Amino acid sequence: MTDAPRRTVYLDHGASSWPKPPGVVEAVASAIAEYGANPGRGAYAMGLAASRLIFEARRDAAMLLGVRDSADLAFLSGCTEGCNLMLKGVLRPGDRVVVSSVEHNAITRPLHVLEQRGVRVDVVEADERGVVDAGRMEEAVDAAPTRAVVCQHASNVTGAIQPVADLADIAHSAGALMLVDGAQAAGHLPVDLGSLGADAWSASGHKGLLGPQGVGLLYLRPGLDVEELSQGGTGGSNSEEPGQPTARPERYEAGTPNTPGIAGLGAAVRYVSSHADELRSEERRLARRLHEGLLAIDGVRVLGPEPGEPRVPIVSAVTLGVAPDRVAFELDRRYGVAVRAGLHCSPATHRTLGTLETGALRFGVGFGDTDADIDLVLGALAEILA
Repeated sequence: MTDAPRRTVYLDHGASSWPKPPGVVEAVASAIAEYGANPGRGAYAMGLAASRLIFEARRDAAMLLGVRDSADLAFLSGCTEGCNLMLKGVLRPGDRVVVSSVEHNAITRPLHVLEQRGVRVDVVEADERGVVDAGRMEEAVDAAPTRAVVCQHASNVTGAIQPVADLADIAHSAGALMLVDGAQAAGHLPVDLGSLGADAWSASGHKGLLGPQGVGLLYLRPGLDVEELSQGGTGGSNSEEPGQPTARPERYEAGTPNTPGIAGLGAAVRYVSSHADELRSEERRLARRLHEGLLAIDGVRVLGPEPGEPRVPIVSAVTLGVAPDRVAFELDRRYGVAVRAGLHCSPATHRTLGTLETGALRFGVGFGDTDADIDLVLGALAEILA
């Protein structure tokens, strides 16, 4: 007789959401089993059904995110591809970009490449909570001609929410673009891209939007000319032309799309849209319960905003005297708790917070987590550190 499988307490939603809400797995399977043809490439029933599936997913995502014309949303492989596209598609040698000191590698690494090509990159330091001060950003932008301001919408390390609308006003007053990494905001925060002020905003489908991995979204405001990174087939449109079509979203979706992934994302977006207030309220409540519980444990330092201050449901901590990766290992081995330890692909943030040498233990709260899960984690952590 074998033991029953141990339930995983999953607190790594900052990396990927799991489990998926009802309808997502079924949508992926259905797309493979029933709509397996290439969308847009054939005028037969399966191909048309696949095209309709993608149209509906794009439409529903646009509605959730406040995008007036769904053609301004491109489906890409993820937020990283979107960040690369919005940076490399607009920045040229001689341009200057101002960026915060708490960005993910999806921003810092493309900017490193662009810097080697002649783009000037100036960094504005965030404060000790990981929050970008709009006044500091304005001073930096006004110091020299600026092509773009780049900032995350919310931090994948501290959970801090950045003042994107204020930063966008600063950028636009200086004639600059506002480019935003929205990976940790999508789904967790109400986002209205029609009024936020972002000229480009990239997001993952598999985090707060609760979709599958391998698909993401990039919003480009109407009229913004962004050079595509790839060229190729585009759903049968303008096939006789040697150049890439300029129409949206086809310009940015060369090649066969991830139809099953987009189907799953569409189902997830519809679920999030129908349960947004409930999901976000529960995430905030559980994250605060976790945050306050961590503060009560000796030997734990919590990073980022204080309890009650705005944040997405990510709480990171440094465990004094015990390496975070060791704590994460013990949480998994002894208690079945899945968390993330290390630098979280954001060494810039840890450098700002003074935790580059140690990294941190990150708890990402999300769909499916319960009060009992939070209490189990807090009790386990207290035992490990004792």
